[in-house]
Amino acid sequence: MTRPYVPWLLLALALALAAVYLFPLYWMYVTSLKSGSEIFANPPTFWPVDPDLSIYPSVWFRRTMQTFMWNSVLIASGVTAITVLLGTGCAYVLARYRSGWIDFGLFMILMLQVLPASVMITPLFVGFNQLGLLNYPRTAVVLAAAAKAMPFFVVLVRATFMSVPRELEEAALVDGNSRIGAFFNIVLPLARNGILVCAILTFMSSFGEYIYSKSIIQDGSMQPASVGLSGFLGPNSSDWNSIMAYSAIYVTPILAVFVLLQRRIVSGLTSGALK
Repeated sequence: MTRPYVPWLLLALALALAAVYLFPLYWMYVTSLKSGSEIFANPPTFWPVDPDLSIYPSVWFRRTMQTFMWNSVLIASGVTAITVLLGTGCAYVLARYRSGWIDFGLFMILMLQVLPASVMITPLFVGFNQLGLLNYPRTAVVLAAAAKAMPFFVVLVRATFMSVPRELEEAALVDGNSRIGAFFNIVLPLARNGILVCAILTFMSSFGEYIYSKSIIQDGSMQPASVGLSGFLGPNSSDWNSIMAYSAIYVTPILAVFVLLQRRIVSGLTSGALK
């Protein structure tokens, strides 16, 4: 029998851990509004004495953030489009067909998830150079990031397809649908919440892509916001309120997307996306 106070203790522990995890986010927003002297005050202030909102438009125009943010959106959209189009079909095959080759393919996909981007950047750079893709650096970054995101997407969407009853698909085949027709008319609508969740997670992850962009894109006008942030950093960096303002502008759209789509995300999670 569960003691009545145990759920409350677990809830309190969960809230405490969430507060520890989210505190840096709070500190980022607060620090961006502080003056230079207040940032280094001891003891620190947990709320700015004289908030200065002018730092946000200053950083936006001074660092040409509109270009960086647009590049981040382009890269994230390209990665998400490629991952969803190719990964959905791959996940369906892995969920519906079983053979030695299918199991081997799933194993190789899982192995790709293990490899870090820092290990893959050198061979990818050499390969892209031989193929001439370095002349189209954003395309090269999208392909590299999509390859990295694909295993995560395929494994999760495969679980979503496995939660769709096979009998419904077989009934559609009996009624005269082709395999492709059954997939688009029966399976895909039932799995759309799980696919949407994985697409959102892929977009959010790709929006923060850094390693491939930093290594492949040399033209500053094509670099995403994650690389633009590194322009602040140096051995004598002290403009911390500008750094935090840049970070806040960069992070806020992702937080807004999550808040606006949280109902669909929860629906997708409960429908089997992370089952």
